[in-house]
Amino acid sequence: MKIALICTEKLPVPPVSGGAVQIYIDGILPILALHHEITVFSVQSGSLPEQETAEGVRFIRAAGKSAVEYLNNIKNALSDKYDLVHVFNRPLWVLPLSEAAPESAFGLSLHNEMFLPEKIAPDLAERSIERVSFITTVSRFIANGVKKLYPAAGDKLNVVYSGVDTIKYRPVWSEEAAADRDLMLKQFGLNDRKVILYAGRLGKKKGAHILIKAMKLVMESHPDTALVFVGSKWYGSNATDDYVRQIQTMVSEIKGPVVFTGFIPPHEIPKYYNMGDIFVCASQWREPLARVHYEAMAAGLPIVTTNRGGNAEVVQGKLNGLVVKEYNNPASMAESIGYLLDNPGEAREMGKMGRALAEEKYNWARVANQLLDLFNSAE
Repeated sequence: MKIALICTEKLPVPPVSGGAVQIYIDGILPILALHHEITVFSVQSGSLPEQETAEGVRFIRAAGKSAVEYLNNIKNALSDKYDLVHVFNRPLWVLPLSEAAPESAFGLSLHNEMFLPEKIAPDLAERSIERVSFITTVSRFIANGVKKLYPAAGDKLNVVYSGVDTIKYRPVWSEEAAADRDLMLKQFGLNDRKVILYAGRLGKKKGAHILIKAMKLVMESHPDTALVFVGSKWYGSNATDDYVRQIQTMVSEIKGPVVFTGFIPPHEIPKYYNMGDIFVCASQWREPLARVHYEAMAAGLPIVTTNRGGNAEVVQGKLNGLVVKEYNNPASMAESIGYLLDNPGEAREMGKMGRALAEEKYNWARVANQLLDLFNSAE
């Protein structure tokens, strides 16, 4: 089959600047390309050519200073030569793109709550659902939300959890990871510290401020801990805003060391996980299911996450981590972090279970094969 994958307008593929959708596409491409002729449409980036073929995949990168400009440029490049057009996270684009490829089958991949009324009018949503052969979602939470709004979508919904490269992400007990850890701890002056690790964008809905308040409590009873924030306000940039400045000021109130790394290119992220002893996802919003959970599992870290959106679907209590039900309560988050610090053997077993889950279930081969089954059924 000839298949077009339509990426969002935000960031390019490969994920040189990061991005969950972009990392997802990049992860599945090697396997998809073994079975079908794949073309990936994404936004232009100064570091990447407008068109190229690499490892059997064709890339077309369209100009897009706005979503409208990007969509129009994709439409102009699309045609019925594709057997399947698979649109990522933009149900609003299904009908406009269908005008350019009316004979093609369509699929839709949802990574956020994109069917909410404020994102797509009900009549357009219903027509988009009718047009696609299948819909994949990154969590049961997202699938249930669509089904509640649009029951007719029920038979088309398929939960396809994301994945991680278990070669790039090495478990913290491996020799390679241990070497990385020693170098990184020395680089940041954190030798002999237990590192509580956060990775992701620095925005209010991601909960960095709650984690800082929690760590103020943790460091009172565990003075040998450090907090490391890996990431920045936005992908590919170290620009700040009022919120980032606020949390940078907040850390002056806590006893132990706090590190803000700023933006880290995606290919360097794995070694930062090797610094960690405990990984925390502090999401405060209806998180679809943050992909950092898969990365933490692959790195063999026990996880503390909030019971928001789909997060708890991959963190099973006391199996590979702990779920904070009072997600906006720093004391509850501190209690979970403290529990893992006080029970290192149990924390280590959680990390090992997380790594096993990443190897057996949350890998790109499983993701790609699930999609291939759906792609083939849409012929």
